[in-house]
Amino acid sequence: MVPKRPYHHGNLKPALLQAAVGLIAEVGPAAFTLREVARRAGISHNAPYRHFREKDELLAAVATAGFERLADALDKPGKATRARNPNPALRRFQASGLAYVRFALRSPEHLLVMFDWPLALDRYPELSAAARRASSVLVGLVEAAQREGSLPGGDPLALACTAWSLVHGVAKLAIAKRLPFKTESEVLRFATHAIQALHDGLAPQPCGTPG
Repeated sequence: MVPKRPYHHGNLKPALLQAAVGLIAEVGPAAFTLREVARRAGISHNAPYRHFREKDELLAAVATAGFERLADALDKPGKATRARNPNPALRRFQASGLAYVRFALRSPEHLLVMFDWPLALDRYPELSAAARRASSVLVGLVEAAQREGSLPGGDPLALACTAWSLVHGVAKLAIAKRLPFKTESEVLRFATHAIQALHDGLAPQPCGTPG
């Protein structure tokens, strides 16, 4: 028996989120239950319902936290690069791709719930807003690189989705251990190569150069 801990209004929700992530790491979202989350958090089985009406609402909170962390990760290298040089939009865009892969390798439980568990965004406004923020950061990086001339013109959302598909695929294969690379640094080196190859294919061609 796990002893019950006193309920404190300010720390129950973070404790539930932490316990949820730990449980997802072990059994995945399909076998996830609020009762087991409560047991791991050391609280009564009814306590989670103070914050979450059902299992999917807690999973949505995990996904929301994941998208918020992802948006911060995508934006952070761009801010650092801006401090060093006022005009390296392409470098910021490429750094965001590595940040995506790094986030996925370090938070695979969040990534799993964010993209593999069927959560209807229209049911969870906070989740929808967090997902839109992460997307808007990436689209903004594409638009900056387009203005700089280092990415071709056209629909920035389409280019952002192309880049996202690449780094998400690398991340998922790495998490599933389907890539021939063992360490995070090896995966990131491969991701750097893949991102550069993507840019080489997308880079605007000089006038008169065959496409």
